[in-house]
Amino acid sequence: MSYFFNKVLENTSFDEAVEKVANELKKEGFGVLTEIDVQDTLKKRIDVDFKKYKILGACNPHFAYKSLSAEDKIGVFLPCNVIVQEHENGEIEVAAVDPIASMISVNNPALGSLAEEVQQKLKRVIENLR
Repeated sequence: MSYFFNKVLENTSFDEAVEKVANELKKEGFGVLTEIDVQDTLKKRIDVDFKKYKILGACNPHFAYKSLSAEDKIGVFLPCNVIVQEHENGEIEVAAVDPIASMISVNNPALGSLAEEVQQKLKRVIENLR
């Protein structure tokens, strides 16, 4: 089982991809709580040049509440991360965590259907990117 699903975007700049991801997340009820610019952070902290790479911490409050109510430690898996990265060949790739894969270690049946719903929403985000 893969722990993510992804898509390479055609004719899209890095910044456009980040914007498109945020818009598609919004359509599925997610907000971006955090945005980590890995390239900038690594340059500032350890003076390393790294490719364009952002981690978007996405949260759907409805599902977060249900998950936290069912399992109080589930916050270690939240928010759902989506990455946007630019490869050496200029391709822009977007990938999202598969919540089923990340929650498989949690022994709580109440989370199964929630993880499936969130998985479907995140898959739609990736599939709808153009």
